[in-house]
Order: sequence, then structure tokens, then C-alpha cells
Amino acid sequence: MIGQAGEDYLKCIYQLSLENEIVTPTLVAEYFRISPAAVTKMVKRLKEFNLIHHERGQGLTLTSPGKKVALEVLRHHRLIEQYLYQALGYTWDEVHEEAERLEHVISETFVEKIDALLGYPTHDPHGSPIPGKNGEIDDVQYPLLSDLEPGKKAIVRRVGRDDASMLRYIGTLGLYPGAEVDVISKEPYGGPINILVSGKKRAI
Repeated sequence: MIGQAGEDYLKCIYQLSLENEIVTPTLVAEYFRISPAAVTKMVKRLKEFNLIHHERGQGLTLTSPGKKVALEVLRHHRLIEQYLYQALGYTWDEVHEEAERLEHVISETFVEKIDALLGYPTHDPHGSPIPGKNGEIDDVQYPLLSDLEPGKKAIVRRVGRDDASMLRYIGTLGLYPGAEVDVISKEPYGGPINILVSGKKRAI
């Protein structure tokens, strides 16, 4: 058995693969804030279970069984987040840490009951897609707000942050999934972006 740590690695590699052409052990080490040596040890173990591919000098990729495990854990995590948010009244910045603790220990029966109770949600509180029970997922990568030019309008679809303090800050700006955004101007050299969020002027 690969244990909870192994499942977390598979979930991490999947998520990093959405934003990076090559997922290196160094990226994984930075994600978990651990030593490269610790990553090397786990990579070797996951290879022995045929859950990842990795050759020296190449990136980490999930095998079909590895991706299946990653999406199962991700399904648990995001359904738990939505359950905490929708049914128990947690705020969107509180759900991640709770879901991290629970995602590995709940049964598939419990997961399916949560899914039915919530009305089969398709996204978690942050707008991330919830994988289906058969592993299907519509993981669309939307443009970043920082990529939009002045005069452009958009609707917030997803907030790709897990840090609680950052989510609280984003919440004060009103940048929840579904919010309407108008880009007014962008300051040069990485300066602030001036936007209208549901009619209110903000600088980010």
C-alpha cells in the first residue's frame, strides 16, 4: 500500500501537470516544502507500484492506475469541501485543511451519499471541477485575470488558491466564482490591475 502520503503525491503530480509542461521532482519538493531526497524516495516507491513513469532527466507522469488514484482522492477532497461549505456553513477559506484530513479516510459509500445529498455538484467552493465517480473530469484551464487586457470583461470561474489567508483576502475583493469582472487598467512593470468587481472598483 502506498498510504496517505503516496496518494498525496499522486494528487500533487496531477495538479502540477495542469500548469506545467514537465513536472519535475524539484517542483514536487517545492509544493510540499520538503527535501528533494524525500521526493526521490517516494518516486521510487510509486514506480514500484506502477503508478508513475519517471526516467532520469525526464518529468514525472502518472500511469493510468496512478491517475485513477489521483482523481479518486481529488473527488473525495472536493466533495468534502463542498459538503463543509454547502451543508455545514464553513467559509471557503476553512474547507481545504479539513478536507485534507478527511479525504483519505472516508469510504466510497460515504462519498456517494455526500454527492447525492448535495445534488451532485460539479464544482467545489473555489470553482474547481469535481471528478465523477468513474474518473471523468472537465478540467478546463481558464485565462488568468492578469492576462486580460484593459476593456475586457470576464466572469470568475475558478480561484486556484488553497492558502486560507489568501482566500480571505480574495473574498474581501468579491472575487468569488461567478463574479463579473471588468478590467479598467493595468499599471506597467507588474503594478496593480484596476478592475470593477460586480460594479465595485478594486486594485489587485
